[in-house]
Formats: sequence, structure tokens, C-alpha cells
Amino acid sequence: MSTLIGIDLGTTNSCVATMRGSDTVIIPSSTGARTTPSIVAFAPSGERLVGQVAKNQAITNSTRTITSIKRKMGSDTKIKIDNRKFTPQEISAMILTQLKKDAESFLGETVKDAVITVPAYFTDSQRQATKDAGRIAGLNVIRIINEPTAAALAYGLDRQEPQKIMVYDLGGGTFDVSILDISNGVIEVLATSGNNFLGGDDFDQVVMQYLLEEFRKQYRFSLESDPTAMQRIKEAAEAAKIELSNYQKTDVMLPFIAQGKEGPINFQVTLTRHEFNQMTKHLVEKTKAPIMQAIKDAGIQVTDINKVLMVGGSTRIPAVTELVTSITKKQPFKGINPDECVALGAAIQSGVLAGTITDLLLLDVTPLSLGIETVGNHFAKVIGRNTSIPIRKSQIFTTNAPYQSSVIIHVLQGENERANANKELGKFILRGIRRAPAGVPQIEVTFTIDVNGIVNVHAKDLDTGKEQDITVEASTNLSEAEIQNAMRDEREYEVKEEVRKELFQIKQNALNLVEQAKAKMKNDKTTKKQIKPVMATLQKALKSDNKIDIEVATKELEETLAIV
Repeated sequence: MSTLIGIDLGTTNSCVATMRGSDTVIIPSSTGARTTPSIVAFAPSGERLVGQVAKNQAITNSTRTITSIKRKMGSDTKIKIDNRKFTPQEISAMILTQLKKDAESFLGETVKDAVITVPAYFTDSQRQATKDAGRIAGLNVIRIINEPTAAALAYGLDRQEPQKIMVYDLGGGTFDVSILDISNGVIEVLATSGNNFLGGDDFDQVVMQYLLEEFRKQYRFSLESDPTAMQRIKEAAEAAKIELSNYQKTDVMLPFIAQGKEGPINFQVTLTRHEFNQMTKHLVEKTKAPIMQAIKDAGIQVTDINKVLMVGGSTRIPAVTELVTSITKKQPFKGINPDECVALGAAIQSGVLAGTITDLLLLDVTPLSLGIETVGNHFAKVIGRNTSIPIRKSQIFTTNAPYQSSVIIHVLQGENERANANKELGKFILRGIRRAPAGVPQIEVTFTIDVNGIVNVHAKDLDTGKEQDITVEASTNLSEAEIQNAMRDEREYEVKEEVRKELFQIKQNALNLVEQAKAKMKNDKTTKKQIKPVMATLQKALKSDNKIDIEVATKELEETLAIV
């Protein structure tokens, strides 16, 4: 087995880590940073950009820059760039490919195996989409684990004293809260709750709307139709949010944001922390109900919580810390980096799976109930939320119409008693059941949830023995053929990218040589007749982008410069 890595595939930023002996190590990005922006862009030339380089050009290339793709995982969203449509899995795979490259550069070896984290409240289809993204990126995803659980691993590796902790995870696009019990090397998740559509992006959006409204008030026209201006407003909103985590006020200054009747407009506005807290209060309050639900489902009292861990960059917002403190009556533990601890925990889990860590056991739970639709739009739960995984559980159902020869098994995930209010995971038909009056046949439906939280459903007619077994595949999941095609496309792109990089380096070397030749002709005009025609040949070759022609002409110019 190659060196395993742990990946926090985040909405805003991603992070990768590994084990070095008994220590966890953050793997730096290609730019030397400890996290990588989860951003993908396509330059007008078609070149693909990932991470910081994609973020750097977002203002000038906003319509071809993709952010927060994690929020689309498990959906049927397609992102159209030029004549190609990309799924969220494919875009996420591009981010994972970059993280894989960075890890290979850091470790000096090929990386194949990874543990990837997901929000605890991710559905089955979202987990499967994440696993598919890993496959497309050329990774063997040996385990999917929940982000709050990973954070607890990073915290609890060396802590043997029994304690109950709450992990409050507010990232760029998702929110989770988990209650865990740590005792004698066992980390057991007691309960989890959350919201897959609540995070730092929502705080940014509120500030964006404030800035746009202030601009309208001052200048009597809107910026919404200007993509470049909107990207600048978006980045300014994020920067203001971050600044207000440390200071009581911030000045937003955007020079030349638009063209007015009297010339360029320089937009400036002051935003105080109090104003920010007021406009985002509803978002902070949205995290309160999941906290109380998780505590209730864990079967404990608030006073039983020994420690609170804050995970995710958005937990740096002072109002968030104040809310958590007011509920738990405890100051959150700040001994772990909220941006890095999830990746570190994933790396620890990889160490457990590799056998380098032997005294740690992780017991996780399924975040949502699983079951099937029965007559009257009723949701019949087979496995309840916060059940420890892996698990296998069966329940007997019957027919609701006389002499049926088949039944539709409609698999759902959620908490609502009405079937159509829950998330559909998939449908399949069990055929060949014995024809009998309604209520007579006995259909055994078995749900299996593996250690990744991915669901398998088995249905069997106990009378005829007819059965069907499927891994649930929602309509938004990629088929095996689609995954294979995406993997092939990714490999082809990587080959083309290597060729492009090689050509770029060859051209750079040639251009440097041309500059040397020009300098030599300027300083020694007697050599001009010998150098100039050879240099002209190289300059012509550079326009053709023909690698062999450039290399031949470069060598000829090198030899000419060496003898004159």
C-alpha cells in the first residue's frame, strides 16, 4: 500500500495531511500555503486552473471560475464551459487531482489511497458523489468519514481520559454538530445533526447584498449586470467578514468599481461588527436548533459536555463563539487549528486503516433515517438516525393490493413522516412474488450501511425466495460508464497538461536564449551577421509551437553563440 493521505475536501478551502511516524503533517500546496482554495477556473485559452491561481484570476474571468462546488454534490447540476458540461463530481475531481499532485510532490512518491471527509449531514448520494470524485482523480478512497468525527480524532488521539465533547463545525458551505464520547482510545459518535446549506458563503452573501444596496443608494444604479464588479464585491464581502472577526469595524474600498456619467466611481463604505452581527444574526441562530437536537439525540444534558471544539473557518466569527458559549456555558477549546484539524483527523484515520495506529477505535453514526415508502405516502423507517455504523437491519413489509406479482421498493432518507418530503435515494422493482391477497406476502427489506455511510438495500420474498440486491444509486449519481469516461478524460487532460508544461518550459528556455543573443549582438556587432539568421530561425519556430523545430533551432543558436 502506498502512503495514505487524509483530505478535507472543503467548500471554500481544502487541506491534505499525512502521517509521518506517529505525527500528523499538513502537506503544503504548490504555492507553499497550508490550504488550497476549492476553486476551479478555465482560462480563455482552455487551460485549467485550480486553487490559488484560479482564485487570483477570478475577478477578470468570473464567468469561467467555479466556486463552492461542494454544495452541488449529489445534485444533477451541470456546469457548462465552452462546449463541455461538467458534473460536480468532475469539478471536485479536479481539486482532488491538484491535492494529489501536491502530496506526491511533497512525499516524493505516487499517492493512490486516501481518506476523504464529508459533512456529517451529507446524504447517501452526496457521499457516493464524493467517492466518485476521488475515483475520477485517480484515488482509491478507502474510507469516507464525517468532518466533525475527523476533528475529534485530531483532538482525541493522545487524550485517554473519559469525556464527552461537542464538535461545532461551521465551514464555507455546510454546518454540522456532533456529540462524541472519548474513552480509553475509543471515539464514539453519540449523535449528529446539521444543515448542508449553511456556512460562510451565506454570511458573504448577506454582506454582498448590503454592499450592493449601499452602492445603489449612493449612485442610483445597480452593479448586478457587471460580472467583474460582482466578483470584486464578492471578494470584498469575504474580506470584510474576515476583518470583522478581529476588529470592530472595516472600511470597504473598491476603486474604479464602475463607470458613472462623470467618470470612474470609487466606492467606499464602512461596516461595523455590530452591523454585521445584526444582518447575519438569523444565520447564527440557525445553528442553535441542530445543537439542541444533537444533545437530545445523544441522550445527555448540556452540563454533561466536557469540552467544545470549534471547526471550520466560519467559527472565527465572534457572534458564533458567543452563541456556542451561551448554550454550553463553556469557552470553546482553541488548541486545534479550525482550518486544518479535519485533514489531520483524516490522516489519523488513514493511520488506523494502515495499521500504524493500533490503539484507536472510531465508532460513527448515520446522520439521517433510512426506510421505504408505504401506502398512503408514509415513510417507514428501517434504520433511525444516529444509529452506529456499519449496520445491517431488516424489516418485513407486505403488499397493499391483491395478487401483485411485483412490488416497487422506493428507498428514502430523511426524518419526515410523509414519504415525498424526504430525499429519494432510488427505486427498484422486486418481481416474481407469489400472487396472493393483499397483506399476505412477506417481503423482507434489509438495509446495510457500510463504514463509509453508503447504503445497500436487499429485498426478498420469503415465500418464493425471489430477491434483489442493489447499492442505492440516486438519479444524480454517475453510472460506472460515466465514471470510467470521466477517469479517461482526466488522464487525457493530465497527459496534455504535461505536454503543455514541457512545451512551455522549452519555449521559455528558447526565449531566454534569444535575449542572450540580442545582448551579444548589441555588445559585439561583428557577430551580428552570424547570429541574426540563426536567431530568426528560432523566433519563427517559436510561433509554430512545434516542439521539435524549437528544440533544433535552440540547439543551433546555442552552438552559434558558443563559437562566436
